[in-house]
Amino acid sequence: MPRLQRVPEPHVQYAYGVYLLGHKHPLIKALKSRHQPSVHGHRSWDAAYLLMDYLVHNPLSSGASVMELGCGWGAVSTFCAKKFAASVTGVDLDAQVFPYLDVLAEINDVQIDTQCADFKKLKASDLGAHQVIVGSDICFWDSLVGPLVKLVSRAMKANTQKIIIADPGRPTFYEFCDQVAQHYPLQLQEWYSVEPDKFTGEVVEIRNSKK
Repeated sequence: MPRLQRVPEPHVQYAYGVYLLGHKHPLIKALKSRHQPSVHGHRSWDAAYLLMDYLVHNPLSSGASVMELGCGWGAVSTFCAKKFAASVTGVDLDAQVFPYLDVLAEINDVQIDTQCADFKKLKASDLGAHQVIVGSDICFWDSLVGPLVKLVSRAMKANTQKIIIADPGRPTFYEFCDQVAQHYPLQLQEWYSVEPDKFTGEVVEIRNSKK
């Protein structure tokens, strides 16, 4: 049974060792008056918890260099920094999400770097500087499949060790996995999280065949 952790105040959730803020928390309400994220960056999505649970059972090396794609509010970035003492860079197309990420990092006492970038424009050198690339709920449009497949190729050629992506199980995600599987070994698994609530989806881990 998961250890019971009592949260310190209302509108705060505790999941996988990190504190997360709800929409009604005063800090989030204050941020919303000044920063309005677009491209679905207005909340922490459930697939983030899938990814956290997967990493609990398939842990990263302590101090690993990690990039989170489509980081949004940075729940997974915060988790990786807190759980594994990882050096984390959160990447998102929308710079308006970063104030939310900064607050989340601060209340969890971690440091996270940020980079505002489109998947298509992330250079091989940017990707290869990280041992592990993670993402959750980042393949929700048909137009994202091709750029993500090409990103995987650039990252692997630049010596990224592995890429791990969680998704509710959209057709676009499966298409992404099918295309990547033509070039790199991967493991696709149905997975579920138990914190803060049960959520079921899929996690794919793509490994660099040169590693």
